[in-house]
Amino acid sequence: MRTTLEKVLKNLLYSFVLSGLLSGCASTSPETDPLKKVLSSNDIRIRKVMDDPSLHEVQIRFTRINRANDSVRFEDYDFGVDSQQYFYPASTVKFPIAVLAMEKINRNKYLNLDTRFYVEGDSVETTFGREITKIFAISDNDANNRLLEFLGQDAINAGFRKKNIGPARISHRLSVPEADEVTTRPLVIYLNDSTTTLLPNSVNSSPKPLNLEGIKKGKGYYEGDSLIEGSFDFSRKNYYPVTSQHGVLKRIIFPEMYAEEERFDLSPAQRSFLLNAMEVVPREVGYSTEEYYDSYGKFFIYGDSKESIPDHISIYNKVGYAYGTLTDCAYIKDDKNGVEFMVTATILVNADGIFNDNEYEYEEIGIPFLSALGSELYQFELK
Repeated sequence: MRTTLEKVLKNLLYSFVLSGLLSGCASTSPETDPLKKVLSSNDIRIRKVMDDPSLHEVQIRFTRINRANDSVRFEDYDFGVDSQQYFYPASTVKFPIAVLAMEKINRNKYLNLDTRFYVEGDSVETTFGREITKIFAISDNDANNRLLEFLGQDAINAGFRKKNIGPARISHRLSVPEADEVTTRPLVIYLNDSTTTLLPNSVNSSPKPLNLEGIKKGKGYYEGDSLIEGSFDFSRKNYYPVTSQHGVLKRIIFPEMYAEEERFDLSPAQRSFLLNAMEVVPREVGYSTEEYYDSYGKFFIYGDSKESIPDHISIYNKVGYAYGTLTDCAYIKDDKNGVEFMVTATILVNADGIFNDNEYEYEEIGIPFLSALGSELYQFELK
C-alpha cells in the first residue's frame, strides 16, 4: 500500500511539473516553453514514456541558445532534473575523462595527441588521439579505461571540483574485472621511435557509498547465473548527474561563457580535435556501416533510424547505456536553417525490475523516446 501511494504521489508531482513548473521557466506557456510543448506531444514514442514518467525516471535539461551580435545567452528549461536523484551514467563518463586526459597532455611538454603509448600489461599500442576518437565514434570501453589509467580516479574527480562543474564521482572502469581497483597501471610512453619512459601509477581513494535518492533500484539482479532478490545497489558506482553533464558540454562548446578557472585548459588545436571527435560518425573514421550506423552513438533525432545523418546537421555528443538506463548529452546545430540547442536527457527502461538480465527496452521505448524528444525540440526551434 505504501509503495502504491508513493508511486501515485510521485506521478502527481511529475504531472504538476509538466503542467507548469519547469525550473527556470516561470510564467511560460506551452507555446513558448519547448519542454512543455514537446512532452505534451501525441507522438506515441513520447506518450509511452510521459504517461508514466516516474516509472522511467526521466530527467531532461534543454538549453535554448540566443545570439545577438557577438554575445550568447542561454535559456535553460528542466524536467525532473535533480542531482540528488541517482541514475547510472554508463558511457557518458567517457566525455569528461577524454577532456581531462587532453588537459593533462596539454600541460606536459613531452606529450601530444599523437604520442604512442601502452598500458603496462596491455598488448595494445596506441595513441591518445586514437583512443579519444574511439570513445566518441563507437564508445569503446577499453579506450576509456586506458585514459582512466593515465589520469587516476582522484585526478578526474578533482577536475570536476576545480572547474566548479557540480557533483560527480568517477569510481571505476567500464566492463572489466576489478573495475574499481584504486591503483592504476603505469603507462609506457614513447618519447621517440627508440626511447620510452614510464609514467608512474597512482593510488587513489576508495569510493565512499553515495547517499542519494534512487541509489538502490529494482526488485532483483543477476550475479552470474544466479538471480538475487532485492534491490541492486549503485552506491559505489560512477555518478554523473544531468546538471554536471550539461555543465561539461557548455564549457566545451562555449568556453568563453565561463571564467578562465572554470574552463578546460585545452589548446585551440586540441579543442578542434575534440569537437571533430564528438561530431564524427563511425563511417567517417573507417568503421563498417552495417554494425556502426550513423546513429549508433547519437540518440537524439536519429536514434531510431539507420539512415545517414544529413550533412547540414552536426551533433556533438556522448551517449551512454547500461543497466537499463539511456542517456545522451548533445549540442545540435543545423547550419542550413540556423538552429542550435543543447539537450541532456536520461531515461530508465527496465520493465521487469531485474538488473543484469539484459532484458531492457532500449529499442522499444528508450531510444525511440530520445529520438522523438530531439526531433520535437528541433522542430520547435525551427519555427
